[in-house]
Amino acid sequence: MQAKAVARYIGMSPRKVRLVVDQIRGLPVNQAYAILRFSKKAASVPVGKTLRSAVANAEYRAEEEGEVLDVDELVIARAFVDGGRTTKRWRAAAMGRAAPIRRRSSHITIVVESEE
Repeated sequence: MQAKAVARYIGMSPRKVRLVVDQIRGLPVNQAYAILRFSKKAASVPVGKTLRSAVANAEYRAEEEGEVLDVDELVIARAFVDGGRTTKRWRAAAMGRAAPIRRRSSHITIVVESEE
């Protein structure tokens, strides 16, 4: 059984979030929780929330189908980060010019499945 969670428009650049997602891809859920809990990266917070949501979706889906699901047997099957909307702003620069500021956002997708 598979379950998916998507967090959209996270206010962090995809490049920064991918560093965290690459660490947990393919791991068991409990091990991924431990890595995210002790990571110093700011991106570990939204990735952890998305992972918890995917596990909750798996539990709900198993309950709907009348199956028994052991959370310890869940594995992160797929995890990826896509770029979201970029907000464009301008900042004053030298000699009356303007320098662009790009505030990037991310879409985080995590798919968990049982090991069976």
